[in-house]
Amino acid sequence: VQLQASGGGLVQAGGSLRLSCAASGRTSVTYAIGWFRQAPGKEREFVTSISRSGDSTYYADSVKGRFTISRDNAKNTVYLQMNSLKPEDTAVYYCAADSSRVVVTPNYWGQGTQVTVSS
Repeated sequence: VQLQASGGGLVQAGGSLRLSCAASGRTSVTYAIGWFRQAPGKEREFVTSISRSGDSTYYADSVKGRFTISRDNAKNTVYLQMNSLKPEDTAVYYCAADSSRVVVTPNYWGQGTQVTVSS
């Protein structure tokens, strides 16, 4: 499966962005999808994930209450709504797919989309 992340950009602190992760290829198999991010000089970290059916979601403490993950399986797309953005949210955001029910060890990665939050 191929993953295409999009929707990144430059936004002021307190603003919002919506990222999309579109899957193509072997989409007859639904995957659990996760979002990860990597800031300059830092290791990649988990942000949020959603189960294959969409009935379970998980969030890093740093984004709880501000970010919302959702999916539209008919469109093979997962969304990440990011509100109340902070400068520390600045990073390259990657989506990843896991063939398990939930994201454990992703099998596939997208190319990343840059999110920059100015203060």
